Amino acid sequence: MSLLLNQPSKLCFRRPVLARSSPLHSNGFSSSSLQTPPSMMALKRTYFADYAHHFEKKVPPELVYNDIKDDDDIGTIGSSHGWVVTLKDDGILRLQDDLNPVASETDPKRISLPPLVTLPHCQTQIVTNVAMSSSSPEDDECVVAVKFLGPQLRFCRPALKNPEWTNIRIQNPCFFSSRVMFSETHDMFRIPGSGGHLIGSWGLHTPPKIDKLRFQNLPKLTKTKRKLLHSCFTSEHLVESRSTGETFLVKWYRRTPAKPIKGMATMITKALHVFKLDKKGNAVYTQDIGDLCIFLSKSEPFCVPASSFPQGLHSLQAMRSNHVYILDVDEFGLVELVDSSIASVNCTLKVPFYIPPQNIN
Repeated sequence: MSLLLNQPSKLCFRRPVLARSSPLHSNGFSSSSLQTPPSMMALKRTYFADYAHHFEKKVPPELVYNDIKDDDDIGTIGSSHGWVVTLKDDGILRLQDDLNPVASETDPKRISLPPLVTLPHCQTQIVTNVAMSSSSPEDDECVVAVKFLGPQLRFCRPALKNPEWTNIRIQNPCFFSSRVMFSETHDMFRIPGSGGHLIGSWGLHTPPKIDKLRFQNLPKLTKTKRKLLHSCFTSEHLVESRSTGETFLVKWYRRTPAKPIKGMATMITKALHVFKLDKKGNAVYTQDIGDLCIFLSKSEPFCVPASSFPQGLHSLQAMRSNHVYILDVDEFGLVELVDSSIASVNCTLKVPFYIPPQNIN
C-alpha cells in the first residue's frame, strides 16, 4: 500500500496561512447539500480533495503556530465540526471558525465561553479534547463538551443568552485520560474507558450511564505481536457512522521507535483494531467496515462513505473505503483494515485536525 503526500513549503513565520478547498456533491453527511470533502491542516496549509476549483483563505497564524508568544498568547486545544477551540492566558475558551473552509474570511466568528471553574482536586489547564452535539455552536440546542485530563467534564450551551458551565466529576479513573464524543444514536456524550471495556455516557438532563462491552472475535496474535502491542501506548476512540447508524470502537496502538527520528522522540502506529458495537453490548472485531472510512485525529472523530468523495483527501487519490485515516502531532497516514497494513510518515503537524464535510450554502 502506498501513501501519497503533498508536502507544503514553509511560509515565513508571521505570514497568513492559506487554506484551499473545492466543493463536491456528497451524501456522506447530507443527502441534499453540496459539501466540501474531509480535509486536514498539515503544517501551514489546509488540504482538500480536488484542486481544480479551489479557493484560498487566510488563516490566523496563531491558530497554526502555538509557539507564537506575544501579549495576547493563544493556544489551539481542540476541534469539532470544523470549529477550533482556543485557550488564552486569560483562561477563556473560545470557539473559532477560521479553519472551516466555508466560513467567512472577512468576518470570522468568535464565541467566548464562560470562565472556567476548577472543581476541587481537578485541573483545567490540560484539555483532552472537545466535542459538540451539532455542527454549529450557534444552534440553540448545541452543547459543547470539554473533557479535561482527570475527572472533570464540562458542558455548555453557547447559544443561550447567559450560558453557564455544567460541571461533572467523573468517579471512575478509567475515564480520566479518555476522549469524549457526541453520540446522535444515544443523544449523549460518550467516553470509552481505558482498555475499552466500559463506555460512560453523560448528558445535560439525563443521568449518567455505564455500559460494559464484551469483546468478540478477537484477532489472532502471535506471541511476538502480543508482546509488541503490550508495549504500545493505546488509545480508544468511539466513532459513529451517520449514513449507516453503526458505532465503532477503535483501538490505536502507538510506540516510540528504538532510534529517534531526526533526533526527536516520535510515536509511530504499530496496529489499529476496529470493533463494531451492537445493542447487546458486544464489541466484535472486524476488518470490514464496507464503504466507510474513519478519520482519527486531535479533532472529534468522524466517519464518512468513501464513495461520496471520489477524489478523496488528496487530489491524486480516491477516498479509500475500509480504511482508517490517522493524524497526530508527529504522524500522518492510513491503515487498510482488510490486511492491517499501515502506511504512515513521521512529520511535524502543528494543527493535527481532520475537518469533517461542511455544507456549502
